[in-house]
Amino acid sequence: MLSAAAMLMITMGGRQSMGLFIGPITQATGVGIVGVSFALAVGQFMWGAVQPVFGAIADQYGARPVILCGTLLLAAGYVLVPQVSSQFGLMLTMGMLVSSGAGAASFSILIGATASALPPSKRSFASGLINAGGSFGQFVFAPLAQMLIVAFGWIAAMYSLAAASLLVIPLLLGLGKRQTVAPSAVAGAPTDQGLRAQLRVALRDRSYWLLHAGFFTCGVHIAFLVTHLPGEVALCGLPASVSATSLALIGLFNVAGSLTAGALGSRYRMRYILGAMYASRVLIIAIYLLSPRTPWTFYVFAAALGFSWLATVPPTAGLVGKLLGTRYLGTLFGLTLLSHQIGGFFGAWLGGVTIARFGDYNWMWYGDMALAGLAALLCLPIREARQQAAAA
Repeated sequence: MLSAAAMLMITMGGRQSMGLFIGPITQATGVGIVGVSFALAVGQFMWGAVQPVFGAIADQYGARPVILCGTLLLAAGYVLVPQVSSQFGLMLTMGMLVSSGAGAASFSILIGATASALPPSKRSFASGLINAGGSFGQFVFAPLAQMLIVAFGWIAAMYSLAAASLLVIPLLLGLGKRQTVAPSAVAGAPTDQGLRAQLRVALRDRSYWLLHAGFFTCGVHIAFLVTHLPGEVALCGLPASVSATSLALIGLFNVAGSLTAGALGSRYRMRYILGAMYASRVLIIAIYLLSPRTPWTFYVFAAALGFSWLATVPPTAGLVGKLLGTRYLGTLFGLTLLSHQIGGFFGAWLGGVTIARFGDYNWMWYGDMALAGLAALLCLPIREARQQAAAA
C-alpha cells in the first residue's frame, strides 16, 4: 500500500501541476489558450482511456511491467514537451505521452494490484491510503513546479518533472507480485469465467452505470479546476503564487478527505458517502461565487473543495469491488475512470472555450454546480450490500 501510494504521489503530482505551465507555454510557443487547453483536454481523455487497457494487462500479467513501461513513457513525454511549438506537438507530448505514462501507474492499476491481497474489510482503507498518496503529490509538486518555473524557467521545470518521474522505478520493488487468489464471491458475478464474462455482467448492472455517470461529472470538476484555476486567479489580478498555493492546499486537504472516505467506507454505505461529497461541491462553489476574490478566498475554497477532490475514488472503487469482485478490478475500475476522464476532457476544453468566448469562467462554475447536484442524486439508487465482517 505504501509503495502504491508513493508511486501515485509522483505520477499524479506532476500531472496535476500542468495547469501552471499554460501561461509560459502560451507565451513561448504562440499557441493560444484554447489550443493549449485542448491539448490538456486530450491528456485528460488519454489518462482515462489507457487505464482499462493497462488494467486488463496488469490483471493478466501483473502490475510491475505495466508501471515500468508507463514510467519510461511519462519521462519521455516530459522531456519532449519543450521540443515542440505547435498545438499538434503539444497534443502528442502533453496530451498523449505524458498522460498515457501517468495512466499506467494510476488508480485502477495500483488499487487493483493491492485489493486482491487484502480482506474485504481493509480494501476501502487501502484505496483511501493510495488515493491520499496522489493528493499529497499535488501538495508537493504544485509549489515545487511553480518555484522552478520562476527560478529557472518552464523548460527546466519540465525536465525536473521527467527526472522525478523515474523515482517510480525503485518503488516497484515494494509492490507485491501478481496475486492468484480466488476472486471475491459476488452475487451475479461468475466465479472466474474470464474477463469477457465479467464485463458482460458489469455492463448489465444499473448500479455500475450510475457510478460511471457520477464519476463523469467528477471528471468535469477536477479537470476544469486543475487546468484553469491559475487562469481564474490571474483574472482576479492575483500573483501566480496564489494558484500554486491553492493547488497545493487542494492536494493537502484531499489527503485528509481520502483517508476519511476510506475509513468511513469500512463502516457506512459508500453510496451515501459518495453522494454527500458531490452535494458538498454545490454549496462550496456557491459560497465561492458570492465571496470577494482575495487570496484567502482562494485558499479557503481550495481547502474546502480539496476535502472531496479525489476522495470520491475510495468509495467508487469500493463499490465496484462490492458489486463485481476484485479479480478484474483493475479493468472494471479503469472503465469508470475512463468515464471520469471523458468528463475531464470536456472540463479542460470547455474551460478554455468559455474564457475565450465570454472573458470569464462564470458559465463553467454554474455548470459545475448543476452537475454536482445531479451526481449526488444518482448515488441514491446504487445497489449496495450491507458491510459484513470478514470470515476467519
